Amino acid sequence: MLGLATAAVAEAVRPRGGTTLLLDWEEVRRTARARLDNPALDRGQLASAAMGYRALADKLESPLLNLVGGLPKGASFPQFEAIDREGWIDLNLTILRRAVDPVLEAGRMPNSLIVEVGKAGVDRYVGSMLAFLGRRVLGQYDPQLMAAEPMGGEGLYLVETNVVDWQRHANLPEEDLRRWLILHEMTHAWQFAAHPWLRRYMEESMRVLIESVTKKGPAIARYAAFVGVLPAQWRVMRRVQGTMSVVEGYSNLVMNQLGRKLLPGFDRIEQAYRERSTGKSALEVLIWKLTGLDLKLQQYQRGEAFCRAVFDQHGIQILNRVWDGPDSMPRLNELANPGAWYRRTSA
Repeated sequence: MLGLATAAVAEAVRPRGGTTLLLDWEEVRRTARARLDNPALDRGQLASAAMGYRALADKLESPLLNLVGGLPKGASFPQFEAIDREGWIDLNLTILRRAVDPVLEAGRMPNSLIVEVGKAGVDRYVGSMLAFLGRRVLGQYDPQLMAAEPMGGEGLYLVETNVVDWQRHANLPEEDLRRWLILHEMTHAWQFAAHPWLRRYMEESMRVLIESVTKKGPAIARYAAFVGVLPAQWRVMRRVQGTMSVVEGYSNLVMNQLGRKLLPGFDRIEQAYRERSTGKSALEVLIWKLTGLDLKLQQYQRGEAFCRAVFDQHGIQILNRVWDGPDSMPRLNELANPGAWYRRTSA
């Protein structure tokens, strides 16, 4: 038995010539699509939905800007697109590849049987997680981070399949639900369009993290950066986490603040959203915990609580200090202590 085990291990790790990436994007796409229910919608249906989104967004632009502030001269909101679940998978695979491909290239492994087995497991994991999210995500703003210069091409999206499913399941008012979602995603677009430093800051943070893995240097240092978190990486990640908590929390605040004023069905939508967030099955709860999505949701909730506390006490003008630059963003410990952030930024 010992001899057989030794021979099996030797065969599994035996180099077979050449190197391979630890992720096969086409296999990830096939895995994700195979796990989707109702993956594709008719093109005409999506085009009609997109026209409806754009008409609603045009009417919401003025009240949104009246609350949060204007756009720089020449800036405008991207047009909304309606996508199905397959479209969401393809969109986010493109986004992932922009960030992850340099890391994969730096982490090329010699071809062997054990690498192929591990690679297949990673492909299935990433594809399954994309499919899980592809059945739940309602809307998305893509600011085109790490895209080729010149910058541009950012997009606003609603996942029509998921919006329709939730609207029917929860018996929600069709137009009010879409306006509620549009407010959230348009606020994200305003955040990046009105504050150009935000895109540069996010891109630079991503470059620091990627370069810590891909830069040339001692093999042990590159390996440590690839499989773990170094102190320099951790500092960048904490700053990005604080920023993303505010980005999401501020959008939720605006969505709800305007929703109460503009949407007759707002109370029904808010109640349904709370039920959707808490009414997960045991399997969903397990997936959220294993992937860290529950921790990310908690960060966003902390961001919304921070924005609500500052807004209620000081108003939108003081809250908008967060958009003055990276140093004006609350630190992670200040998310739970808005008073400390207010005193620091006031000083």
